[in-house]
Amino acid sequence: MRRLYALFVVAILVLGVLAAGCIGTSETSTTSTESPVPTNTVPLVADSNGNVNTNDLQSYIDSLPAEPLTDAEKEGLLFMVEEEKLAHDVYTKLYEKWGLQIFANIAKSETTHVESVRMLLEKYNLTDPTASEGIGEFQNEKLQALYDQLIEMGMKSEVDALKVGAIIEETDIKDLQEWISRTNKVDIITVYENLMMGSRNHLRAFVGQLENRGVTYEPQILPKDEYDEIISSPMETGSGMSGKP
Repeated sequence: MRRLYALFVVAILVLGVLAAGCIGTSETSTTSTESPVPTNTVPLVADSNGNVNTNDLQSYIDSLPAEPLTDAEKEGLLFMVEEEKLAHDVYTKLYEKWGLQIFANIAKSETTHVESVRMLLEKYNLTDPTASEGIGEFQNEKLQALYDQLIEMGMKSEVDALKVGAIIEETDIKDLQEWISRTNKVDIITVYENLMMGSRNHLRAFVGQLENRGVTYEPQILPKDEYDEIISSPMETGSGMSGKP
C-alpha cells in the first residue's frame, strides 16, 4: 500500500509539472509589461469555511472593465473551473462513501468556487467546459486522470480520504499561485486570491481531521516551509468589499 501511495504522489507531482508546462507554452503567455497588481489590495470575500460571497464578488467583477485576455489567461480560467469542479466532485463522492461531514461542508464551499470562476467565463465570453459534464466527468484529460486516481485512493479508508482532501487543496493552492503569476487582470486575481484563501482554510481543516485521528500529514505538493506557515496560522476570513472585517 505504501508503494501504491508513493506512486500516486509521484503521479500527482508529474501532473502538476505538466500543468505548469502547459501554462508556459501558450503563445501569448508572456507577462505583461504593466506592473503586477499587489495581491494585498484585492477584496477578499471568502469566510473561514472557504465559502465565497458570490454576490459581493459578482458586483466587484462587474465594476471592472473587460480587457482583452492573453491565451494564458484564457487557459487558466478554463483549467481552474474544471479543477474546482474536480474538488467538488471528489468530496461529494467521498461523503457518499464515508459520511464524514467535512466532505459535505467543503463540497458546498467548492460550489461557490466553481461559480466564482464561471463569473469570469461569462464576462469574457468563454465557453464553460463544465456546463454539460456530470459528476466525475472532465474535458481536460489530465484532470480526468487525476480525478480517477484520487477517487481510487479515497475509497480505501477514511484516513486516505482525508489525505486526498489535503492533496487536492495543496494542488489547488499551487496551481492558483502559478496562474496568478501569469496575469495582471484585477478581476482574475481577485477571484483566484479568494479561491486560494478558501483552499488554505480547507487544507487546515483536513489536516486537523487527520491530527484528530493521530495521523501527521506531510505536504506532498507545497514546499514544507510554505505548508508549515499555512498550518500554523489560524483560519482566515475575508474583510468583504468594504474592507472591514
